[in-house]
Amino acid sequence: MKELNTFIETELESLSRGIVATPTEEYLERFSQANHGSGDFLLMQMSKQYGYKLALLAIREQLINNK
Repeated sequence: MKELNTFIETELESLSRGIVATPTEEYLERFSQANHGSGDFLLMQMSKQYGYKLALLAIREQLINNK
């Protein structure tokens, strides 16, 4: 379990240090409001769900590799 926690912390840290840092939900909401686009909120939700899916897949892979 400690290895999984270390993996998660490392991944979370890397998200804020990339060329394009991972935004917060508040930032995404402000962006969609400032852009006045009706599709922005939907795109934001889809992006969050895709990110969540990627996180779950990465955790599953880590669990499989550590068995």
